[in-house]
Amino acid sequence: MVEVQLADGRKLTMQAPATGEQAWGSLVKGDSMPVAYKQCGRLFDMSRPIEEGSAVEFVSADSEEGREVLRHTTAHVMAQAVCHLYPKTKLAIGPAISDGFYYDFDTDKTFSSEDLQAISDEMSRIATQNTPLRRVELGRQEALEHFRQKNQPYKVEMLEQMTDETVSLYRQDDFEDLCRGPHLLSTGCLGAFKLLEVAGAYWRGDERNPMLQRIYGTAFETQEALEQHLAKLQEAKERDHRKLGQQLDLFSSQEMIGAGLVLWHPNGGRLRTTIEDFWRQEHYRRGYELVYTPHIAKSDVWKTSGHLDFYREGMYSPMDIDGQDYYIKPMNCVGHILIYKSRLRSYRDLPIRLGELGTVYRYERSGALQGLLRVRGFTQDDAHLFCTPEQLLDEIVGVVNFVDFMMLERFGFKYRLYLSTRPEHSVGTDEDWARATEALKSALQKLGKTYEIDPGEGVFYGPKIDVKLIDALGREWQGPTIQVDFNEPERFDVTYVDKDGQRRRVVMIHRVVLGSMERFIGCLIEHYKGDFPLWLAPVQAVVLPVTDAVNDYAVLVKEHLRSVGLRVETDLRSEKIGQKIRDAELQKIPCMLVVGKREREANSVSLRRRKQGDLGSLTLDALRESMQREVDNPTVENQSEKGGESSLEDRSFQGAVSR
Repeated sequence: MVEVQLADGRKLTMQAPATGEQAWGSLVKGDSMPVAYKQCGRLFDMSRPIEEGSAVEFVSADSEEGREVLRHTTAHVMAQAVCHLYPKTKLAIGPAISDGFYYDFDTDKTFSSEDLQAISDEMSRIATQNTPLRRVELGRQEALEHFRQKNQPYKVEMLEQMTDETVSLYRQDDFEDLCRGPHLLSTGCLGAFKLLEVAGAYWRGDERNPMLQRIYGTAFETQEALEQHLAKLQEAKERDHRKLGQQLDLFSSQEMIGAGLVLWHPNGGRLRTTIEDFWRQEHYRRGYELVYTPHIAKSDVWKTSGHLDFYREGMYSPMDIDGQDYYIKPMNCVGHILIYKSRLRSYRDLPIRLGELGTVYRYERSGALQGLLRVRGFTQDDAHLFCTPEQLLDEIVGVVNFVDFMMLERFGFKYRLYLSTRPEHSVGTDEDWARATEALKSALQKLGKTYEIDPGEGVFYGPKIDVKLIDALGREWQGPTIQVDFNEPERFDVTYVDKDGQRRRVVMIHRVVLGSMERFIGCLIEHYKGDFPLWLAPVQAVVLPVTDAVNDYAVLVKEHLRSVGLRVETDLRSEKIGQKIRDAELQKIPCMLVVGKREREANSVSLRRRKQGDLGSLTLDALRESMQREVDNPTVENQSEKGGESSLEDRSFQGAVSR
């Protein structure tokens, strides 16, 4: 007999070997079978025997871990279906991932959308057979010979690199796969699934290896949960910044100039300039000084900073200039350090806050590049704060408050906070790391902020606060970071003179309050669905003449509004007014100013607001004042729920409309 202890304190005495399935069956009658059980922090198949000792926790299909088991098994069933339809297929890997699964295949067949439907149909047929999944353990050498005979070179390569003497396979009818598990009891336990798309993927992510075909899919425990997820995917597709970037003519990335390098078009340039001008204004208001540093620097500075030792894989190859190696910069910090060191600093000068919209260049594999989100050249809204140890806490608090203002008040993002601690490969003493981590923690606690610890995710020179932005669909995006650095001041001998005339080591804070401008704007596009509030919109208003006879008045309206800095265009095409309005709506222009003979005579416009329609007649002066008021004092209200439309902004216009 074996005694099984459950997580809720109950105990069962069962005939050995007692499996998870048997334990559940002795407890509950009629309820859905869990997909796995957990013991000592590990997940096990329900068919695996339970070991005496630690408590057993059952894992339901609708939990995060349960869905991972469900999706992993669905990936195996998909691979089985592919092998049935295309018997010469060679199998690579097929893990569960966030919100779904994929499997990589090496086959002469180029998968199409019709093929995905055929594969899906075969998966459904396999599910109806309700075939058990059986775990089989083999010696590694035996498994190697087994997969060599089956002509599965990717499995052979994986086994050759393993060190375990025993490995596990999972078998279901005529299909088997090298896998640690766990898996569902049978193919009949699959929930609702959907195959989504086909993409290319290099084996092991290396461009020198074969290109494989990757089929992505998702699976949930119920059809309802699947449909909710698919609706969310559709919404995400409509918000895709690459699609909207093309539609709104914001940016492009072209092969001739190079992958991962962004060309900002006029509309994107206006959007970015608006954000950057606001950024500069707020930094000056908070006591920062803005600087500029060169794009390349001698290798000596990167040796001193430690980047060549700890970050070389992210840097591009050096250029030979006058017999010396120069590197294009991956970071802005060293330039700011050298500006600080350009003269002797007193404790009375501190804190010194240096900011820069500095463009940096970091290597990314071509397969990782994604629109504005992963690029090879990007601009960071970088700043470095130099302070005394006594000033450190207040400076961190000031940066967190700055993040609150930028994200919550101005751009309409909620966020989650993570405290990222020392990674495996790092520099500096344990004492300095502990001091830096404690300073970040104390600042968050002083502000009453809720945060999570993210172990080992700090940078090589110090711990950090990571701010993950939450967009309109609830997705997390990498945003601001705040990093305390005792290491660089030591390496560069960065000091100040204290009140006793002694040289003391400065404390340095690295921080961004937006992050990469490219990534932030990509996130912003998706958050607002390209439907920007008035202060951000690249074109804030377009003047639409009803007939060519009032084109001159349309130009006058445009110039009147442009004279106070508003971004206004005219549509002078010989199109019907309905077509012009539709085109302006597609371009997501917030305000449409319709003008005809009556408006010219009254020196007014007929105002249409996007998603609201006709708001009535408005004099030019009243229009100008209302637009300026909204641009100068934007108010965020439920931006994430409205996809960029703000009811407060709309009311500011309505109050100015003359009825």
